[in-house]
Amino acid sequence: MHARLIHRFNYSYSQPVLLGPHRFCLRPRPHGFQRLIDFKLEISPEPSQLYELMAAGGDTITRARFLQETEAFQVVATSEVETFTPPLIEACLDESMLQLPLAIGRLNPDLMSNLQGWLPNGQHDAAAVDLAQEALTGSDGSCLSFLQQLIEIIQDRVKYTQRHQGPAWPAGRTLKERIGSCRDLAMLMIECCRSLGLPARFVSGYHLVEPKPDRYDLHAWTEVYLQGAGWRGFDASGQGAVDDRYIPVVTSSKSDLTAAVSGTFSGPTGVQSSLSWEIEAELLSPAARH
Repeated sequence: MHARLIHRFNYSYSQPVLLGPHRFCLRPRPHGFQRLIDFKLEISPEPSQLYELMAAGGDTITRARFLQETEAFQVVATSEVETFTPPLIEACLDESMLQLPLAIGRLNPDLMSNLQGWLPNGQHDAAAVDLAQEALTGSDGSCLSFLQQLIEIIQDRVKYTQRHQGPAWPAGRTLKERIGSCRDLAMLMIECCRSLGLPARFVSGYHLVEPKPDRYDLHAWTEVYLQGAGWRGFDASGQGAVDDRYIPVVTSSKSDLTAAVSGTFSGPTGVQSSLSWEIEAELLSPAARH
């Protein structure tokens, strides 16, 4: 799939404010099963300092600092990407993936941050552990059978809904509420996978669904590390295994590090802020490629 995306953010303030440091996770991932053809980030007011850095997960993020006061803050990210269909997972898996749970000591140490639970000392949420055990019992013990069963149970127990405000909920709350956004379901799946020794991480990006919706939104899903196949995406709020219509932007072992725009501002007491945003997406033919 070849696509162009324009993601706009418009912040307004009731009185002039001074913008603090900001962090932008808007550049689509240029590796894996995706090629970044072009990317442009426009920011107003113009930052006094703007630079890119490679995050711990290997993705490129942008940082900015500002000096002048403003009553408006605009961010526009324009991306052109090409995505590819990965090889079948079944054809790539190592034999060690045929039986769960996995022995953590056999994993690459680089993956350890993607195995910790969300509780303070890295323990796993008891509700997620129970759900993972239920999915494992209902499968043949192989990782793919487990993942399929887990997604089916999550979709049966939790009603998907859009929620634009607030961080991702922990697994226990999502199961208790029986409702959740894509990021809540992604976190639930992550916690379940990690409890069985499957490294898992949070992904923020775009899903260009068919038919085209009235309004596109940022989407979140899970990537699971499967030995022999590497990081592969699974969408607990959608179709399961992801395809080439998913465009990953940023990944992290912690969901709060994937926010598209994060930062602070300071101003007079009682100053009010508001945000509007929109995402445009267009599928391009090969002839339109830059």
